[in-house]
Amino acid sequence: MKYLVIKCGGSAFQELSESFYKTIVSIQKNGQWVPVIVHGGGPMISNLLDKLQIETHFHQGLRVTTEEVLDVVEMVLSGSVNKQIVRQLVSAGGQAVGMSGIDGGLLEAIPNDPDHTLGFVGKIVHVETELIEHQAKLGYIPVISPLAMDYKGQRYNINGDTAAAAVAQALKGYLCIASDISGIQVTANGTSSVLREATSAQIEQLIIDGVITGGMIPKVKSAIDGLHNGVKEAVILNGLEPDQLTAYVAGKTVGTKITLNEEVSHA
Repeated sequence: MKYLVIKCGGSAFQELSESFYKTIVSIQKNGQWVPVIVHGGGPMISNLLDKLQIETHFHQGLRVTTEEVLDVVEMVLSGSVNKQIVRQLVSAGGQAVGMSGIDGGLLEAIPNDPDHTLGFVGKIVHVETELIEHQAKLGYIPVISPLAMDYKGQRYNINGDTAAAAVAQALKGYLCIASDISGIQVTANGTSSVLREATSAQIEQLIIDGVITGGMIPKVKSAIDGLHNGVKEAVILNGLEPDQLTAYVAGKTVGTKITLNEEVSHA
């Protein structure tokens, strides 16, 4: 089975159309791909934190997470966004099951940084792939919220892009980051365009030059890390245009394909 791990970005989530979910259901029913969704929810988390008057800030595109912030993150991701996506997939004619990374030890994590600059932000060290494979064999589309737990039971907030790359890596699958933009955009002679392919070396330079900033940094870094560790291919595309996802699984060029300084097979 070819696993297609689709990261639904929080910034795009509220604007995703019914056709996006129908496309995912269609991909699954076609039988050539097994879709797995990993989602974010940053804007919704920020909105609730504002309402609760809980201060939050970011460091290199990642949310600094205290225990108080973590409660809100879990509430939004596992309690709200995850179930909304499941409902959308069911409405689109599919079957889906929502899972937190905490459930069944699905995602095991350790602190992202030893000095805890980011608080309870983690990096994934193990993915219990049997849970995903089992649900997929039963005909369900797994929908995963990016929370994780260590062996002591401590919760961790995981960046959605990082989680998606780790899941794709564990499944030896393909990584598709569905955002609200059509890939990495560069400007030349006053004209903006999408890079159709970007190598890891090019991406490093674009970060240094300030072209790739904010939330795009964990996207590209997660993709590169995944490619180094078994992800077959990584692409950033526009989830607000469902035909891009359809075109991608058909082998067409869409969005920005990320490579390790060499061509990656789509076989």
